[in-house]
Amino acid sequence: MSARVGPGRAELVSTAVVVLLVGLAVFALWPRPAGSPSGVDAPVAQQAVAVSDAELAPLRADAGLPVCPVPGAGAADGPLAGVTVACLGAEGPVDLGAVAADGPVLLNLWASWCGPCREELPALAEYAARPGSVPVLLIDVDDDPRAALRTLDELGVDLPSALDTGSALRTALDVPPGLPYSFLARPDGTVDRVDPPVPFASADAVAAAVAELS
Repeated sequence: MSARVGPGRAELVSTAVVVLLVGLAVFALWPRPAGSPSGVDAPVAQQAVAVSDAELAPLRADAGLPVCPVPGAGAADGPLAGVTVACLGAEGPVDLGAVAADGPVLLNLWASWCGPCREELPALAEYAARPGSVPVLLIDVDDDPRAALRTLDELGVDLPSALDTGSALRTALDVPPGLPYSFLARPDGTVDRVDPPVPFASADAVAAAVAELS
């Protein structure tokens, strides 16, 4: 009677390699949310943290951010009408619809835990400093405002900044998962997203994106 012979070591290794390759192919082809920022090291969203103004005061002083925009008498319209966020650099609310009604504004949604966000902040600051540029308003989302203020201070970025603690802006603009995202809001109430949502590598890249949507 002949003995039963099992699969050889080489055959087992080959089978394992095939299974691994199939698994990698399935992962690569697995659908992802449309319009999400691309990149292998995609940031993982966190939850917003509520912090008192008293606790933020020394961090605000260190960051020295410009005052948040004060809207004029323009009538708000479109998806931003009635959307209010908190100013990050000082106490008080920011009516985004009213701000946009006064003139175009580039809204940049970011968070301190988001690597690509931190990388593009200097480019946004450099663009905003150019004569004739569209004002830039940073919107910190799903974040700890203390970490956001420390990040801006460390990077030397002094842009007007607000805090979307209740996801009011995310909801109004139907923002997909992930960060960063930038939107151009106009006085007529229309809002367009910079697409594709690739982090800005330079001030010129920001200027080109704004020009394309203007």
